[in-house]
Parts: sequence; C-alpha cells; structure tokens
Amino acid sequence: MKKIGLTLLTAFAGGAMALGVYRVIENKYSDNLSFEDKQKVYFTSNPMPAVSSTGDLDFTQAAAVATPAVVYIRTTYSAKSNGGGQDQLEQMFGDMFGQRVRPQGPQMASGSGVIISPDGYIVTNNHVVEKADKITVATNDHRTFSAKVIGTDPNTDLALIKVSATNLPIVKLGNSDDAKVGEWVLAVGNPFNLTSTVTAGIISAKGRSIGVIGSENNDDDNPFGRTSRQSGPKLNKAIESFIQTDAAINPGNSGGALVNTRGELIGINAAIASHTGSYEGYGFAIPINLAKKVLNDIKKFGAVKRGYVGVTFTELNPDKAQQLDVSTTNGLYVNDLVPGGGAEQAGLRKGDIIVKVEGQPVYESSDLQERVARLQPGDKINITVLRDGKDKDFSITLKGDAAPANRVAANSKSAEELFNKLGASFHALTPAEKNKLRVNSGVLVTQVREGGLFDAAEIPEGVVITSINKVPVNSVDDIDKAIVKPIQGNIIIAGLYPDGSHFSSAFPAQ
Repeated sequence: MKKIGLTLLTAFAGGAMALGVYRVIENKYSDNLSFEDKQKVYFTSNPMPAVSSTGDLDFTQAAAVATPAVVYIRTTYSAKSNGGGQDQLEQMFGDMFGQRVRPQGPQMASGSGVIISPDGYIVTNNHVVEKADKITVATNDHRTFSAKVIGTDPNTDLALIKVSATNLPIVKLGNSDDAKVGEWVLAVGNPFNLTSTVTAGIISAKGRSIGVIGSENNDDDNPFGRTSRQSGPKLNKAIESFIQTDAAINPGNSGGALVNTRGELIGINAAIASHTGSYEGYGFAIPINLAKKVLNDIKKFGAVKRGYVGVTFTELNPDKAQQLDVSTTNGLYVNDLVPGGGAEQAGLRKGDIIVKVEGQPVYESSDLQERVARLQPGDKINITVLRDGKDKDFSITLKGDAAPANRVAANSKSAEELFNKLGASFHALTPAEKNKLRVNSGVLVTQVREGGLFDAAEIPEGVVITSINKVPVNSVDDIDKAIVKPIQGNIIIAGLYPDGSHFSSAFPAQ
C-alpha cells in the first residue's frame, strides 16, 4: 500500500509540476511563442471536450466550440478611401466580401474574424479591413472593442488585427493538410448582418486557384511565377490554394471560420464564386496551415518573411503542351529564371517542367505556391523537373523577399483610430541601426498603405520616424502613447528620409 501511495503521490506531483511549467511558460514567454504554441499552452489548461459529428451528422458540439470565437467586424471608411480595394472585386464577383451601404458621408462595410489568441489577436481577410479608418469588433457575447491592424498580407488576403482584451475564447488551430475532399465542415460567420450563423457542407476540392487575389494589381514580385492566365509581362503575386466548400457562404462571412467536425479551424473563409453576389454552391477558404506562417511572421517580425523560387512559369494542359511542343500535359513549364535567384543557382533551366515539389505531384500553380509560401528565406525546397524526358532533382535555397510587411500595436480606442488613419506600419530600430543613422530614437516605416495620411504626404517605406508630437519614439508602444497627444489639433511627425535628410510633417488629428 505504501508503494501504491508513493506512486500516486509521484504521479500527482508530476502532473502539478507539468501544469506549473505550462503556467510559467504562459505567463513569461507567451509573447515569443507562435500562435500554435500559445494555443497548446492554452488548451493544456483548458482542454476541449471530445467532439465528433461524423457518425450521426450532429454538428451541435462543433458549432458550440467554434461560435464563441468568431467575431463580427464593422469597418468605417472616409468618402475618399472608397472602402478599401473591394470595389473592383465586387465588379468581378458581386458584393461577396462583406456587406456595404453607400451613404453620402463615411462608408461602412462588415465581415467576420476569428479569435486565435486569448489576448485579443484576430485573423480576418485583408479586404475586410483594407483602408479602414475605424474597425469595431463585436464578440459573440455582445461586447464591442475598437481594433488596430497589426499587419496585412495582400498576397494571401490575410490580416491580423488586435483588440485590448484578455481571456477571450479561441478556436483551436487545426491541420488543413489533413482535411479531405468529402469531409464535413462548418462555416461560421456573420452573413447579411446575421451574427453567429453556422452553415454545413463538405469540402468540394482543395488547392483551388480562382484568380481573385491580386487580379487588380499585378506587381513584379511574385516569388513563384507567372501563370497562363496572365497575358502581359507582369507577375501575379497572389498565393491562392483555396479549400473549396459547398457550405453556404454569403456576404459578411468573409474572414470567418471554416472548421471541421471537431471544431478545429482549418480555413479562413475568403470568397464565393457567384453571378448574383450570394451563395450559389461554391465557397473558398484560405488553408490554416498557410495562414499560420503568415500570421506568425506578422506578429514576430513585423513582416511576412517570404521566400522566392525565382522562376516564371506556365501551367500545362493539353493545349499549352501542344503549343510548347512538350510531351507531358501536367506540371509547370519554366518560361524564365530570375537572375541570381535560387532556381538559377540550383541549376534549373528555361524549358524545364516542374513535376514534383517535396515528392508530391505538381498539377497547377497552387501545388507549388502554397508549399513555398509556408517557408522562410534561406529554407530549402526539393523540386523535381522533367528535362530531356528524364526526372532530375534539385534542392533550391529560397531567396528573401525584400518587401517588408507591416506591424502596428494597440492600446486605446483613440490611438487605434489614429493609427489606422496614418495608413502605415512600423518596426523598432535596433541599437546598431540607431548608431548607424546617428539617432537616439526611431522606428522604421515598413509599409505605407494606399489611401492613408502617409500615402497622401508621400512618406515612403524606409523612412525613420524619430518623434511624434515632439515625443521620442523607440517602439510601437511609444507611438501608441504619443499619437494621442496632438499639438494644436495636429499630429506632428518628424524623422529622416532614406537619404539622411530630415523632415517634419503635420496632419490633422481628426
């Protein structure tokens, strides 16, 4: 009996120690953890109930797990901003990204978001918050918060926003790679202003590319290559590998959750294919495994660290294969190589046909794009090409994306609105960077978004902001505190241009 008692005591002590270690990690190191690791800590202390709906088609438990963490997002735009970049998308696909009224004064739109961290981080679509002057978040329990944009990634149509709150309910991050065609899923969001709406369907397809992201703005910095849909020399930088579902998705669902029958988040609802602007049976969600990398990069680095393969390509099909005089109808035909890029350095050539990535067959651009988009610059990726009728393997080291992404931080309501009005994102300078620039304070402008005050004043990326309202700034938290103290109704921003010249600009605070 003594031995049994000692064993039980040891077991209890071990369990208490493990829980204590998690508590220490949660309290001391949570800011340095990825969202997935933070959730592991959270769910160790707050285990999910065992839910499974597949057998009897009862989705009640999965819906109960996911619904509390899906929020309603209301955005307000000035008349000149025209509600972000949604107008062109609406012309193509109808008003499928959010609901909108168009009064003469400030315009409004709405969408959904998913809480992924108890301290207020929320994932949504870039087009839901793009160019917004004010962002209001309403939770399932009817609390409202003002939110700030932490960062956006137009390439994937993802955005990370934050509210000042604690102990919020969250959705557990799942594994979209494990999702299977034919599997039951739930779409949770706020269609037509009907908050906390749940619809059910199945996964219809995976790896879909529908050409909606970036279709109105083809820039020359796609790390993956040109697809056959493009007729000009410019590259479409969009990364599309959607999960297709027939769960009903309507205007306002954008940014909401696609969950499996265990209540795990496997996708962020992004678009529908529709002639009317409403549900017609085809909805599309961004895979959560792609979103994890984007969101963690934005939070950790203030930028999406995206790697470049360094090729342009055409998706093969029977017509393209005949036109290019190649024997296979599957794969990606390499049109050109970026000089000095990873593909060129690894030994790829024009005319090679990419047929596998990491051992998996490549049939279309999304098969390569999503794999690469999960990696960092400097990572290696294994690619198999068909050359002279034989398979040849290459290990390609991805090159870095020179374009920084965005980061801002949030505390108070007034600061949130002012931050969003600036239309810029910032990253703290290191001591070495300050010494090099010979400044005692400063933050780097890492992104300037179209339609904001920085854009209107032609303050470019790469500028160093040394003070706001005559208060030195060294971090995003310093900006948050200084920006709410305007001088005679103006926000005074001082700093240095990339060429070292000084500037000072004043913007109306209201």
